[in-house]
Amino acid sequence: MAAERHSDADVPAWWRGLGLPGLIDLHVHFLPERMERRVWHHFNHGGPLMGAGWKIEYEWPVEERLTRLREMGVRHFPALAYAHRPDMARDLNAWTLAFARRNPDCLPSATFYPEPGAAGYVRAALADGVKIFKVHLQVGGFDPAVPELTEVWGLLAEAGVPVVVHASSVPVPGGHVGPGPIGAVLAAHPRLRVVIAHLGMPEYEPFFDLARRYERVALDTTMAFTDFSERGMPFPRRLRPVLRDLGLAGKVVLGSDFPTIPYPYVHQLDALARLDFGEAWLRAVCWDNGAAMI
Repeated sequence: MAAERHSDADVPAWWRGLGLPGLIDLHVHFLPERMERRVWHHFNHGGPLMGAGWKIEYEWPVEERLTRLREMGVRHFPALAYAHRPDMARDLNAWTLAFARRNPDCLPSATFYPEPGAAGYVRAALADGVKIFKVHLQVGGFDPAVPELTEVWGLLAEAGVPVVVHASSVPVPGGHVGPGPIGAVLAAHPRLRVVIAHLGMPEYEPFFDLARRYERVALDTTMAFTDFSERGMPFPRRLRPVLRDLGLAGKVVLGSDFPTIPYPYVHQLDALARLDFGEAWLRAVCWDNGAAMI
């Protein structure tokens, strides 16, 4: 088992101890500045449904955040912007693609929303080299199985590009979260490469069932097993063997939610290491499985 570390400065020693060339984190956010400030305000102050919110650990200028990721040895990461209303996704995609061109270690990423023209701009994003998509069903407030997205899901299934989907009911419940809506999409497009964010917490078990049922469905570790999440949404011990097997089968990838987290980045890695699944599992989750997707 990798030794527990206590500072971000220790992260390179952590992955070197596993014999890795670095880390691949598939759940990182960089957003246009105005949008980022609004997201940070939401998490800093919370609300009637969310509660008190939390203090963001990395509420820093963009260059400082990029520097921290690079110092820690995060070799590949996306920007993961997401649309929450019509006439937004196309501009966000232009922004994230430009960001990736300026920062080659950032994976070109894109988003979409159920609206006229969605298939066209998704097709254009794929042609521009996008390697990963993000949709947030809770924030977007839409049913992923609506007819406006049928062609989009078909394009993504054919391309085999991963789509990180926030489909669970954290931080607040919504109308189209849970395994049912995204499960309906997978039933219609079983070759989709969906990555369920946050291991599906707190609905762990039904989302794990989707990962076992569909060949290309995976889960990311974002915020899972951390002290913060274990206090309110503990991971069920009965699923530990399933988690171990899914990780070794290529179906669990590292995610962090950097920068919008209430603890140092290193704590996510410590949380994974203390599962005590062995170094092969950590290597798979922190590098090999992500590398196979991108």
